[in-house]
Amino acid sequence: MASTGEGTPTPQPTSLGTPTISTHVLDTEAGAPAVGVHVILYKLGEDERPIRLTQALTDGDGRVRDLLERPMSPGVYRLEFNIAGVRGAVARDDRFFRRMSVDLRIDDVSRSYHVPLLLAPFSLTTYRGS
Repeated sequence: MASTGEGTPTPQPTSLGTPTISTHVLDTEAGAPAVGVHVILYKLGEDERPIRLTQALTDGDGRVRDLLERPMSPGVYRLEFNIAGVRGAVARDDRFFRRMSVDLRIDDVSRSYHVPLLLAPFSLTTYRGS
């Protein structure tokens, strides 16, 4: 990282480009990507109230490749997945889990963050991907 001259590090882009926050949602029951899942990215303010940054639907491969769409700053971000409702051509309003949120603390703004979500009828799994 470079410095602004005031002791504040300036984030430098990685060799792969601008850092992103991305996700990939897989429906393990269907054995397929979860298409059309509504995903919202928030940043938590100093008062811990969420500020909505962007929202997107997962694509045909169950991915949102970049939710950030702006320079990343250190702090706590929240990914919220609306997992009820319609995905692709199949209405799935019968799901037990309706919505899932996960908060991530980001200190290193020079790297990208990938947070996959695995869906099953009665369980949800997430992890820090690569």
